Amino acid sequence: MSNDTKPAGTVEPPRTLDGQLCFALYSANLAMGKLYRQLLAKLDLTYPQYLVMLVLWERDGITVSDLGERLFLDSATLTPLLKRLQGAGLVQRTRGTADERQVIVTLTDEGRALREKAADVPVDVFCATGCEVDQLVDLKGGLETLRAGLIDYNRR
Repeated sequence: MSNDTKPAGTVEPPRTLDGQLCFALYSANLAMGKLYRQLLAKLDLTYPQYLVMLVLWERDGITVSDLGERLFLDSATLTPLLKRLQGAGLVQRTRGTADERQVIVTLTDEGRALREKAADVPVDVFCATGCEVDQLVDLKGGLETLRAGLIDYNRR
């Protein structure tokens, strides 16, 4: 956006590294990733695999396309993740009966059992942040608004 297209009353953002929103997001993401690597190592999962499992624990028997939409991932990224999870015995992929182009992802017994082992992960993450619950709720809401705005902007 050039200076002449900015809305009236817009404040010029700082041009230093620490003044950049993207750097705050990037560095927080690095710290969060490090924390999740530590927590998920005992479950033998990567963070993207954990996200797939979270979706399946909410809604077992989802199509690959619905899973990708939910996680903002394309099939080229999702397919190798699912292959690894299937190889680990956590999920199964089967062709749809009504439409063989669809691939349905379901949890195995081992995948369902992993949910209990992963139950403390969100609590551990919360404790590690040092934030109050209301701060994290507000932050999550703000990030969801930011994501929606960026998705909308990128569709133009």
